[in-house]
Order: sequence, then C-alpha cells, then structure tokens
Amino acid sequence: MDEKLQWLKRYSETCGVSGFEGRIKKVLLERLSGMAEVSYDKLGSLVFTKEAADSKAPKVMLASHMDEVGFMVKYITKEGYLKFVCLGGWWEQVMLSQRVIVHGRKGDLVGVIGSTPPHVLSAEERSKVAQKKNMYIDIGAYSEEEVREMGVYEGCPVTPDVQMAQMGDGKTLVGKAWDNRIGCAVMADVMENVHNNSTPNTVYGVATVQEEVGLRGAQTSATMLQPDVAFIIDTCVAGGTPGVSDEVAPAKIGEGIAISIFDATMIPCTALRDFAFETAKELGLKTQISISEGGGTDGGRIHLVGPGVLTLGFSIPTRYIHSHQSVIHMDDYLDCVKLITAMLAKLDAAKYQELLKA
Repeated sequence: MDEKLQWLKRYSETCGVSGFEGRIKKVLLERLSGMAEVSYDKLGSLVFTKEAADSKAPKVMLASHMDEVGFMVKYITKEGYLKFVCLGGWWEQVMLSQRVIVHGRKGDLVGVIGSTPPHVLSAEERSKVAQKKNMYIDIGAYSEEEVREMGVYEGCPVTPDVQMAQMGDGKTLVGKAWDNRIGCAVMADVMENVHNNSTPNTVYGVATVQEEVGLRGAQTSATMLQPDVAFIIDTCVAGGTPGVSDEVAPAKIGEGIAISIFDATMIPCTALRDFAFETAKELGLKTQISISEGGGTDGGRIHLVGPGVLTLGFSIPTRYIHSHQSVIHMDDYLDCVKLITAMLAKLDAAKYQELLKA
C-alpha cells in the first residue's frame, strides 16, 4: 500500500464523532508536522497557517470538517443495554446489526446495534422501518452495574467499527467517515504543496469540528480568521447507482471533482465558481457539478462571517454517505488537490479584487 493510501486508511479508520474529534486531530497534526503554524479556535477546530510575505495578500481558508457521524450513550438499562442519541443525520435502515466501538473510560469496547430477528416479527412489523428510539447497543454486559464497571457511562461517544479496503479496480475505496476525512486528506495535501511552493496569499488549512451537528466549528474558526476567500472541501451524494437519478445527484465517483452550484445553505460565489471551472479546463481535469437541495456544508456559515466571504464548495462524490460504509474514487481526490493548488497559485491580490468586483 503506497503512502497516500496508508494515510487515507488512517483518516478513515480513526474515530472522531462530532464533539469528540481528538483522535483525528492528532493524526492531522502528525501529517502536517513542521509544515505550518498551528492554532485552534475555542471550539476545537484545528488551523494550519502559512503566512504570505505581503501583509495585504488575500487570506484563503481551506475548510474541511474532521468530525464523522456517530452516536452518544444517553441511558443504560438495568439489563445492560445502551440507549443512544445520533450525532449527525442517520437513516434507520442502515443502522441495525452494525458493529460499533463504544469509547469508555477504560478503553474501547466492541458493540452491535441490536435488531429483532424476523422470526418473531409479524408480517406488518417486518414491512416497517425500525425507529431509532427503539434501538440499543449490546456490548456483552448483563446489568447496568457491569456496564459501569466496564467504564461506560452516559456521554460516551460511539463510532462505526469499519476498516478501509480497496475494491475491484484498486482505486475505488470503501470505508467509514469519508464524509469528511477525504476532505481532510485534500486539505492536508494542499497545505503540503503550499509548504513546498509559496503562494501569493495567506492560506489557512482548517479542520473544523461539529459540522455534522450544525456547522459549528465553521462559524467559530472563520470568525477567528476573518478570511477573504473560502474553499469548502467536503463530499456530495454520488449518483449513478440504482434509485438515484441524475437530476437529484448528477456527480458520479471517478468522473471528476464536483463543484457546487447550489446547496440549501449557500449560493456559491459565481466568479469563484467560474474561476474554478476555467482553471480545471486549463489543467485538463474533469469536473462535475454538485447540487444539494436538502443539505449544506461549512460554507453555509463561513460565507456570512463579517462583511462576507467569497466562498465555493468542492466535493468528492461519495456513495452511501451517512452510513457505516461509503465509497469514493482515488482520482477524484487527487484531482481536487491539483485544482485547489493551482487556484491558490493564481489567487493574488489583483485576482482577488477581480473576483470581488465581478
């Protein structure tokens, strides 16, 4: 496995649900050690800074959230089962019988989201989707006291238990948390490129916290940094699968970077959008569009900070997001790194003024 795949494996498999991003934060600090100045906002978002020599140079924020969807223990039954709340948007259909990791005071424990065997369900019950409120996690304990002796308590975070793997063609990768660890991978690679080749701007590589529960780290980090331009690096729902129409999800894995034209929280800066498409064409990179009528990204908060921020979203098309297993393509990730790196090389003070006045 080459170095990039090794890092992708670590990003995907590292646990870090919303509000509990400490482990993935350590991985990113290791990845970019010595390449940028490190700081934090007060909510825990991680900021890597490369200052421009010119104090009047534009400030560009690369925002990628590092939290993943998961769960939190809210109640322990007298029989030793864990009731939980969802951190982020989950669909009940993908949750039952899945392995999870419960992070207790004494270490990690394997659990499974319990399900009722079909043998004891009526025909009517089998036709219905199970509700989250009726689900529980089984960790192999037989009383509340035993659970607590294991170090599990109310407030423990819970993450899906999944290992990353290469699929048939070697470039298609299945794993957990691509939303948005693949965005973190892009951000980290771009920051390494910025370290090795100076840009005419100050660049902030930001791994934000708590995106899945309300874009919270985006607001606090952008308020702290006051950027002029923001590139949001995230995932989008991939089309091209049975039951998902091109009208709803036009971007497909392996077909290029998806550039946002609309989401429920933001209309991107059109001048910045056109700049992205033009640069991609010059580089010979494939592009697609991303449109989301039912959700948004960190850009929804960032573009409204201060007097406003010129903001554009880049997405890696991803199948089966917000489930235990999701699927991406290596080429989309690598091309996204190339495109953002090239745009940063061009984004000097004059280009910023041109975009601002467009």
